[in-house]
Amino acid sequence: MKITYENKVQHSLQPNQHPYMNGAWTPNFTEFDAEDLQVIGTIPTDIDGVYIRNTENPVQEPIGHYHPFDGDGMLHTMRFRDGKASYKNRFIRTRGFAAEQEAGAALWTGVANNPAMSKRPGSCTQDGIKDSSSTDVVVHAGKILTTFWQCGEGYRLDPLTLEQEGIESWTPIDGISAHAKVDENTGDLLFFNYSKYPPYQHYGVVNKDNRLVHYTPVPLPGPRLPHDMAFSEHYSILADFPLFWDPELLAKGRHHPTYYPDMPSRFAILPRYGNQNDIQWFEAASTYVLHWGNAFEDGDEVVLDGYFQEDPDPAPLPNLPPAVGKFMANIDEQSFKSKLHRWRFNLKTGAVTEQHLDDRILEFGSFNQRYAGRRSRYHYSTWTKPGWFLFSGVVKHDLDTGESWQLAFGDERYGSEAPFVPRIDAKDEDDGYLVSFVTDMNLDQSECILIDAKDIEAGPVCRIVLPHRISSGTHATWVDSTALRTSGG
Repeated sequence: MKITYENKVQHSLQPNQHPYMNGAWTPNFTEFDAEDLQVIGTIPTDIDGVYIRNTENPVQEPIGHYHPFDGDGMLHTMRFRDGKASYKNRFIRTRGFAAEQEAGAALWTGVANNPAMSKRPGSCTQDGIKDSSSTDVVVHAGKILTTFWQCGEGYRLDPLTLEQEGIESWTPIDGISAHAKVDENTGDLLFFNYSKYPPYQHYGVVNKDNRLVHYTPVPLPGPRLPHDMAFSEHYSILADFPLFWDPELLAKGRHHPTYYPDMPSRFAILPRYGNQNDIQWFEAASTYVLHWGNAFEDGDEVVLDGYFQEDPDPAPLPNLPPAVGKFMANIDEQSFKSKLHRWRFNLKTGAVTEQHLDDRILEFGSFNQRYAGRRSRYHYSTWTKPGWFLFSGVVKHDLDTGESWQLAFGDERYGSEAPFVPRIDAKDEDDGYLVSFVTDMNLDQSECILIDAKDIEAGPVCRIVLPHRISSGTHATWVDSTALRTSGG
């Protein structure tokens, strides 16, 4: 292994017993550039691009209770080319990160605390919390865009060097939610945001040249907590779920998410460049959905896949203090019971039909992004360790036949969201790999693995050892080098 850059970031964290600051969630403070990495197996020569994962990685001793979604953003990347791989990681230099580095201490509390505990005003949907840009990551117009789940400014970085390029210039006043979507067929970036002020939600389109070309309200009845959106070839899809802050408590300044099971789920479908007058609303079974899969048009219908929660308000995990048990249950798939699900919305009749596609508890899916917005056959899901937000394995679904195949990462080995990597000159939809970072607690190391998507049960075709054991994280993306060159990268 050859390390060409190493930088340790100042931190004030003290040893503690918090479950999401220890074990596979132990934070990292050192930034690396590394090449000539140890490889177990052989790195394929038929991929060329960058795997990028975002991570919640706390740096300062928290004010109050720490929630794993409070951590500072850190990107980990693996660059593949000509059968070789190199690794980089960097903190995202948000305004909040810079201010706390200067202060040498936390200035903001997290989502599990009274916002009045923060020493400075917040900049997100929930008062008093820091925009850490630590949730999601996509690549658009040749640059990385990172975002925060409660709407933030959006930060740009170079995918190859991780050079920081600051705040996205077109960020609206209400910010950008996590889970902006890139349509590889057009170069459009589709995004949404939400707030506590009417109309409570907006939707926008940024073109392939990174110019904001469309921005419109998608009005909601009150403050809501959407987390993701989807798109088909001609339509964008947003949702209004019956899990949101209790209005009476919110009026008193308390942010208490509450599930209202007697209310339906509502879906807004509008043309990509439509406005609020073009929205067609649909009602469906009550649930909450964190993440969508693909969507496509089928005659008069828009078809949408995602992860339907059978228990959006789960009971606290047992044998823990109630508040701790509740927060642990809220991020435990086995508690909220998310199932791969399909909705069909008939644009002519207004009818909705829906069904589970798999009865296993799954989430954090991926698919070949070249088919985004078009009918696709293959979908990939992950499952987690019961009681934990730790990825234990991956499932490949054949949505045409109902068949599936799965691969466990192994005992005490925890992966990341695993995007699909098309082979160069791919011939089939599943002609490529799944890529993931895996933290191995047995060996006290982390790896980047590639799995042949046509035969995931065969296990990784290679394992590339990183220069340090990295903390678990959330969302990830893959970008082909052709997309970077096309966009001037």
